[in-house]
Amino acid sequence: MSKELHFLFVDDHPTIIEGYKSMLYERYSTEQVHVHAAFSSEMAYEKLFTSNRVFDIVILDIGLPPFHEKRIQSGEDLAFLIQKQFPTTKILISTSHLEAFILYNIVKKVNPDGMMIKSDFKSSEFILAIEKVLAGHQYYSQTVRNAVREVADQQDALDAIDRRIVSLLSKGIKTKSIPSHIGISLSAVDKRKAQIKDFFNIVKGTDEDIIREATKRGLV
Repeated sequence: MSKELHFLFVDDHPTIIEGYKSMLYERYSTEQVHVHAAFSSEMAYEKLFTSNRVFDIVILDIGLPPFHEKRIQSGEDLAFLIQKQFPTTKILISTSHLEAFILYNIVKKVNPDGMMIKSDFKSSEFILAIEKVLAGHQYYSQTVRNAVREVADQQDALDAIDRRIVSLLSKGIKTKSIPSHIGISLSAVDKRKAQIKDFFNIVKGTDEDIIREATKRGLV
């Protein structure tokens, strides 16, 4: 690392930030890297827009409390803002979430430069992630990669007609009206709905249950 770099750590748990700083300073000196901390969305916003500095990398907790005044509801919204206003700033997301669908949706919606699970953090991987991201590469931890692959494989199990049925249901279209939208018989629609419920592990569920599960999995 030849030039001085400015890091912004954003997490509402100060001990987490102290851990990040400790790992960073195991590898780099205080002359090489300058660490700035924010413990809320509001603090992060102020650091980003009042410091007259463009940060090289932001390590961002996705589960931040909202900052309603600036319409920032979560770390995702803060990430979108950084991407729009500071396109050269790298974003490395950290999260405690382990559910595959949540991780998949974060990757698909935010498309961060890097993403890691807090419980997976080790000093060596943390530094590797930073170096990869600063070099212009994406870095997703093994847990994140496994989650994205798992959900993608499951989504592939539903074909285009199944997805269309789910989409129509989410728009309030009744089952009896679906044949006129996709050109298959009502009995075929019923069979496909039964298969969709099996795929979602829904037992004796309603259309609302299908919509709820599809939304959870990022399918609508």
